[in-house]
Amino acid sequence: MDVKSRRIGLVVAVLLAAVLVSGCAGIPLTPGGNSTPAPPDGAVTLPEPRRTGEVSVEEALWERRSVRAYAEVPLTIADAGQVLWAAQGVTDDRGYRTTPSAGGLYPLEVYLVAGGVMDLEPGVYHYRPGEHLLVRVGDGDRRAALQAAAVNQTAVGDAPATVVIAAVPDRTTAKYGERGMRYVFMEAGHAAENVYLQAEAIDLGTVVIGAFDDDEVREVLALPENTTPLYLMPVGRPVPEND
Repeated sequence: MDVKSRRIGLVVAVLLAAVLVSGCAGIPLTPGGNSTPAPPDGAVTLPEPRRTGEVSVEEALWERRSVRAYAEVPLTIADAGQVLWAAQGVTDDRGYRTTPSAGGLYPLEVYLVAGGVMDLEPGVYHYRPGEHLLVRVGDGDRRAALQAAAVNQTAVGDAPATVVIAAVPDRTTAKYGERGMRYVFMEAGHAAENVYLQAEAIDLGTVVIGAFDDDEVREVLALPENTTPLYLMPVGRPVPEND
């Protein structure tokens, strides 16, 4: 190959590389390799999560309780965003999150069923941790339907919002086989405890609920076929002890 041919080949290679880079711009990857698509119109950007507070980890652990009765007051959108961030928020530029994940694969998907959140229309929302925003996937107040799916547990219907922790198991089992399901369940537990402690730190209460009809919850949330609901966590202001 002569010098002229080599130069032409080099120019072509550079041009191809530029096209590939520009085509991939704006599509960040999580550590697990899952791309983050552009948010649709109408996505709700949440307030920036706070990283400091007045309650220590030790105090939150000491005070944490399962709360099933909630005052009839709405959540602020900042509180809702803070709880969602605690469950799966991104904590550095590499895409790592508030909870550990086997192989950095992040099988969990978090949803919010909102009916009493200030500055947020009632509906079902999918949390996008990479951008810290909500995408509405269902319209209207679906709390009563979710309560019915949860064998009529009133905490679900009474709370201003419920965090739903779901998973796409294939992300983990594709690498780890059957044992991957164990890792998925572990990660749901990590996220749920984060929600408990974050709720305690901002004067909220919650409870983990695992008794529900999977198919009915899928219908309420319009979950994709590959997504399995694992936990419901109603969140609200605890009823004062003297009430």
